[in-house]
Amino acid sequence: MPIAAAHCIEPGTKDFSVTPVTTSTERTGASREFESQVLSVEPIMGDAVLLTVSAPSGVLSHLQPGQFFNIVTRFSGSFDPLLRRPYSVYRAHRDPPALTFLVRPFGRGSAWLAERVPGERLGMLGPLGNSFTIPSRAQRLLMIGGGVGVAPLVMLSDEAAAENRDVVFVMGAADEAGLLAASELADRVEYLVATDDGSRGHRGLATEVVREFVQWADQIYACGPEPMYRTLRAVIEPLRINRRPSVQISVERGMACGLGACLGCVVETTHGMIASCVKGPVFDLDEVIL
Repeated sequence: MPIAAAHCIEPGTKDFSVTPVTTSTERTGASREFESQVLSVEPIMGDAVLLTVSAPSGVLSHLQPGQFFNIVTRFSGSFDPLLRRPYSVYRAHRDPPALTFLVRPFGRGSAWLAERVPGERLGMLGPLGNSFTIPSRAQRLLMIGGGVGVAPLVMLSDEAAAENRDVVFVMGAADEAGLLAASELADRVEYLVATDDGSRGHRGLATEVVREFVQWADQIYACGPEPMYRTLRAVIEPLRINRRPSVQISVERGMACGLGACLGCVVETTHGMIASCVKGPVFDLDEVIL
């Protein structure tokens, strides 16, 4: 990836107290599985939380925007829920080494995770999957996020801002309460919003806002529900020339194993069925069959 790994840019630096992380990577030199300590849980975007956990420094050195971790969402000794839950990294912190995830309680696993308190331990597997890439000549970046889909884009925008690239960040939500606060983004990021009820910003879809920036952008990034990608494709296609700018999307799938073994996360592409936990979750929009 052209951009440097995990610069850990933090618009709001926080002081975390952390105990040593137990990691099988240090014991075996091979596994990406480790145990984290919950450092903080902060409310954000209505019913969501920012969950910050400790991490081995070696994990941060290899982490790229768009990659994810599979997290055990059950108490030690329990097998319910059985499967891990995948979460993209919202932000990486260097000192002390830590990871922040954006968690909204949709189901049993995410509800359990959102209720954790500082000091508890979590089983982690990662980083997994591929990542967003910024072409070396791309100066103007357009990012579109729907709901909790903004998570990997926040880390990506941190990286881009640190490299003095121009970023327009568009977010859509049902109402004002579901939006990300502007203070969560770097100062040089231009932040635009859309809400279904018109309580803030453009009344309507985030994909309607991006229309005026398509020909401005050198590269487009998006993360959100699959219907958003269909709408985005319809909006931008008449404005692109020779399929430029290209569009990188992060697909949302249940990724039970995270290793390409269970095939529960396959995505239909022009190259066939692909396990998104290994060769994704980031794909070129033109290659995904929606």
